Parts: sequence; structure tokens; C-alpha cells
Amino acid sequence: MVTKRNMDAFTIHTDLLFDPKKKVFVNNTSIVVSRKSGLITTVYQRKDSLPKTIEDPDIDLRGLCVLPGLVDTHTHILLHAYTEASSTAQMRDESLVERIIRATNHCRAALLAGFTTYRDLGTEGASDADIHIRNAVNRGLIPGPRIYCVSEALASSGGYETRHENAIGGSQVPRISDPCDGVVGVRAAVRRRLGAGADLIKFYADYRKRALRFPESSWPGCPEVMFPPPQEGLQGERNPNLLLFDQEEMDAIVAEAKAARAPVAAHASTAEAVTMAAKAGVTTVEHGFLSMEGSEAMETMREKGTIFVPTLAVIELFVTKAAMKDAMAQVKKAFDSGVKLACGGDTGAFAHGENARELELFLEAGIPLEEVLFSATVRGWEACGGEWCGRKFGWIEEGVAADFVGLGADIREDVGALRKVEWVMKDARVWKSGGHAMGMT
Repeated sequence: MVTKRNMDAFTIHTDLLFDPKKKVFVNNTSIVVSRKSGLITTVYQRKDSLPKTIEDPDIDLRGLCVLPGLVDTHTHILLHAYTEASSTAQMRDESLVERIIRATNHCRAALLAGFTTYRDLGTEGASDADIHIRNAVNRGLIPGPRIYCVSEALASSGGYETRHENAIGGSQVPRISDPCDGVVGVRAAVRRRLGAGADLIKFYADYRKRALRFPESSWPGCPEVMFPPPQEGLQGERNPNLLLFDQEEMDAIVAEAKAARAPVAAHASTAEAVTMAAKAGVTTVEHGFLSMEGSEAMETMREKGTIFVPTLAVIELFVTKAAMKDAMAQVKKAFDSGVKLACGGDTGAFAHGENARELELFLEAGIPLEEVLFSATVRGWEACGGEWCGRKFGWIEEGVAADFVGLGADIREDVGALRKVEWVMKDARVWKSGGHAMGMT
């Protein structure tokens, strides 16, 4: 005899639910979910009042502020906070075993913080490990968000690599990008990444490739070079952001990826790189922290429908308060001009589980709450590839993944509610309830 607990369908009852497609909060909504498919099967507004006690297997989320599962569109599961260890030390000195164990913890922290989807944009020296971590999550071996990953990002020769001065001495450092040059070379690199199992392609449109011209002190006792050019945070003459590919190469990367139905993310800091990447047809532009004033960058992103992922949370780690204020103003200007925005903090440079910081900074920049939540849900799905994802997630509708987050306060009145995650469901499975993590079994 099949008990009620084992029945395939159950209903989630809410009294405050955010609908990202309509960008409104709705009351007294119930959602019927299939355990077998992990999808929503029915959504309806209740006309009759519910009893005080809801019987198992139905779930009572009345009293919580319920959102669709959140999407972080710029993460690195194989990195931990730079306040603990620099990126160079992590890539060069930490063992692959340690990094994978850390990544397992990062996946769990993200999920319990309400982030049910991660777009992971590079293993930073761990080769294709993100692909296998993704597979471990999908096989139910470890808890974590669904992951869309790139394995290694593409960069031109010498463009993005671990910088070290002892190459003559024979020290070894890990490869942190797939180096490629020319139209033929970049097409081959896209094919390598997709063949390895990547969900999407990332390339560096620009980067600080001349770091060893005026090298910083990178080991204990290393003397500083005298009279270096000025550098403030992520910008300056000492180590400027320079183009890594020309327009023809960027066009070829995007064409090859999209022919295989793979979205493309472009790291781009300067207005010139942002413009070129958008013209190439990338799905998203990452960072864009240098001034776009007077350039065609924003207009090109708007015209091409490029999604802008400004990663304010990581910029905050490196720049002055004045520079941060400028970066936030630029994001608000992009929003006001009609540029699509998605929330991704470059999580990993700061702790996994603290992902909400990017949403908080969007709000501080003056973007309306409903638009921020849209950027962290529906727009996140689009950034991951939209219909190419193989699954719908990020909103409340029949046929969409049953991903939900229950907050312990009304986010309309308390922005801090983003840090008060009481309940988490991903693919119809509860991972957190009453503020406590649930077991794997």
C-alpha cells in the first residue's frame, strides 16, 4: 500500500510569494510539485482559507517571504575568500584534493544560502574539475546548486596565466586558461572546452597581461621595484587592462560556441573590450568596471541584448569608496538605459554563502527591489543559456523547476531578509527547513 508520504505530488502553501515574471509579490498562492520530475505542475490562488495545521506531505510556508531559488551568475567554486589566501597562493600552492574538498563545502554553503543555481566561470588552475563537481551534484553525491560551468576560460597566449619570475629556475605553476590565438586557434579552443563537457564558454576580452613588466612583491622578502607607474586597485598604468583578442577572434569564439548551442561569457573591464565583446554577440559581459562614459559600450550592450554582470561584490574588495561609488553609479546608468542586468558577485573571491552581497549592492545602487530579484532569478536563467539550459528555473510556472527560498522576514521591509534564509528547496527536494540543513538521505 502506498502511503501519503510516498505520493508523487505535494503542495506548497504560501501567503507571500514573489512572482519574477510579473515582478510583483502575490498573496495566498499554492504550488503543486512533482517529486518525480522536480517540476511545478500547478500554480493557483487560494479562495478558501487553509486549516492552521497542514498535513504531510504538503508544506506550509505561511509566515515566510518566498522567492524562486536564486541564481549567482558569476562564481568560482574552486576558490575561497582572498582574505584567507590570495588567488595566486590557492592556484599555485593548494593541492587539488584540498581544493575539491573546499569546493564541496562551497556548494553546500551556496545551496543553504538560497542559491539553487551557479554559473561557474572558471576553475582557476584546476583544469576540468568543475565539470566533475557538477556531475557529482547532479548524481546526488553532494548537496549543491545546479551548476553551469566553463572548465577553463579562453585567453590569448600569455594573456591570463599564473605570473612567476622563476620560470628559468624550473618552478611549475598550473595552467589557468586555455591559451589560443587566431581564428582557427580560438575555434579549436571552443571545441576543446565543449568536448571536455563545458556548458558554456568564457573568454578574456581583456586582462592585465603585462604584470611582469613592473612585478609586485609576491614572496616574503621580495624587494619592491623602484618608481613603478601608479596603480589603484584594478586599474592604473603599472598593470593596465589590455585587449587579448581582436574583433575577428571574438566573433569566431561566439560563432563557434553558438553553433553548438552554448552561451558565451566575456570578461571585459574596459569600455573598448565591452563594446567588442557585445558586438561579437556574447551572452554576457562580466565586470565592466572601468568608465564607459563617452563610449559606445552601453549602447552596444543595449542594442545587442547583452546581459551585463557587473560583479560589484568583488569590485568592492579592491577599490576605494569613491571608485566603488562610481562603479555603482555606472550600473544604475546601465539599468536606466535599458541594459539587461544579472546578479553575479564573482563569488569565491569572497565567501560562498555570502552571495547575497551582490543583491544588496544592486539595491544600494538604486535599482528597485523587484528588478533586483528579477535579475537574480529569470535573468540568471537567461545568462546560463535560457532554453539551452535543458531545464527551466527562476520563476513560478508549470514546467519550471521547483526551486524555492523561504525568508524569515518580508524583504520589502527588511533588506536583511536575504540573510535570513529559513527554508530551501531545489528540484522539489527540501535542503533546509526551520533554518536547519537537512541530511542527504
